[in-house]
Amino acid sequence: MLQITNDSLHDSESYRAYVRTLIFLYTQCAEKYVKAKMGLEARVLILHSLDYNLYSEIRTHGEPLILTAEQIEEIEVMMRKMVQDHVSLTKANYSLKEAGKIFRKENRPDLLRLLHYRSISTINLYQLDDEFDYFYGPLCQDISRVNVFDLIPYKDGIIVRTPAPDEPTRLRRFVPKPHLFSVFQQAREWSRKTGVENVSMLNDVISEGKIDELIQVSEALHAGYIAEIASKISGRSRAGRPDGLKDDTMKRLVLVAGPSSSGKTTFAQKLCIQLKAEGLKPHMISMDNYFHPRAMVPFGPDGKQDFESISCLDTELFSEHMQALLKGKSIPLPTYNFISGEREYNGETLQLADQDVLVVEGIHGLNSLVSEGIPREQIFKIYISAITMLGIDDHNRIPTTDSRLLRRMVRDNQHRGYSASDTLDRWPSVMKGEEKNIFPFQEEADVMFNSSHLYELAVLKSYAEPLLFRIGPEDPTYDEARRLIRFLSYFLSISSEFVPRSSLIREFIGGGYYHQ
Repeated sequence: MLQITNDSLHDSESYRAYVRTLIFLYTQCAEKYVKAKMGLEARVLILHSLDYNLYSEIRTHGEPLILTAEQIEEIEVMMRKMVQDHVSLTKANYSLKEAGKIFRKENRPDLLRLLHYRSISTINLYQLDDEFDYFYGPLCQDISRVNVFDLIPYKDGIIVRTPAPDEPTRLRRFVPKPHLFSVFQQAREWSRKTGVENVSMLNDVISEGKIDELIQVSEALHAGYIAEIASKISGRSRAGRPDGLKDDTMKRLVLVAGPSSSGKTTFAQKLCIQLKAEGLKPHMISMDNYFHPRAMVPFGPDGKQDFESISCLDTELFSEHMQALLKGKSIPLPTYNFISGEREYNGETLQLADQDVLVVEGIHGLNSLVSEGIPREQIFKIYISAITMLGIDDHNRIPTTDSRLLRRMVRDNQHRGYSASDTLDRWPSVMKGEEKNIFPFQEEADVMFNSSHLYELAVLKSYAEPLLFRIGPEDPTYDEARRLIRFLSYFLSISSEFVPRSSLIREFIGGGYYHQ
């Protein structure tokens, strides 16, 4: 267990320990409250994050139990009393047989299933008051330190609000993000359709030799939604005119944005194919080609050039070119030379005809600065990210950032020659750039696309593990590497041979149609 202070929350592992301890406190109090007040056996599920907050549901008989604001406040009072009373929080090592008895007694089938795939014969369990739980990673040594939180009702569940690492003594204002929340709901629905809602269920599919079917279903769900997006862009949305004819709402400029390793490039290429099926002629443009010369890149507070800043982008020229194209004019297409750090022109030009559509991919696509002067009705904005709804168990969710980090690590090594240590070292600055330049604009999107596949972490495991094991104790990224190794140990591996060449995952592991 970790000893933490307010200052130590700036450290990522201390912050994770704080959140895990808060989850243990909350789940125990919520389940006890429902049993004592309503006489019901309840399961709390920690489903996903919304900024620095956690969305959870209390379920009875598999359905969400909707509590009133007053009832939720009573659960919070129980939590605060346990913190004030310094209720004992301990950790002990148990054999798998002993742990199994505890999980059966506490009605935790999710943890019993997890034990089945454990490769070592013991497991560390935490005990808070008279309740046991398992957590992927350490908890806080002193529960009294976990004192900045609150609970608020939201949709069918409860938001557990936590402090951000850079503001450990206060809670930020909760801003609902209905568009993003709907993507999480869609991901949950896809998990239910496939019958795979946690890592153990995925391992069951793998061990039973049924992974090929799961992969095909997951790929089909992706393809179906991309086709639906293309239909909306063309103006022939399935929810639109019954005669299937094109109406006056066809979009001419499609902006695709998302954080690092979300799969923007492959998604844009797949979307172009679907747009062709709609009778349109798409043209792909990378926003990177409109970068300013490297000498003009601003410096961040750390004294290093901030390549994530929108100031790196010549937004004036980009907007000027897009407006000209939409008016039927010809423009010279730039390319960016990443070796020299200069924008170049190679004589290539572009001019749009009536059925032509621009598909522009770049991290700043949702920022209004890149589309100033262009009528909003001609623009279609798409936000893409890798949102997994798999949990290790009911209380241990898999962060989206971990999925993207592993994607990037594998791609950096496969295609760019970077080591896992290089990727881990750069990742904190990448995340800071995303929080500043991408996440604030999420809700500006017309649609959001979840690029995650339920099976992908089991594929990435065989690529990422050897890279992580190369990192030695002397390396500053060693602790993070060991955390990811522990995380990947929960998964059985899937051979890349099962992954279709058209899959978005091929952008990271190689061998795909779109990345010859």
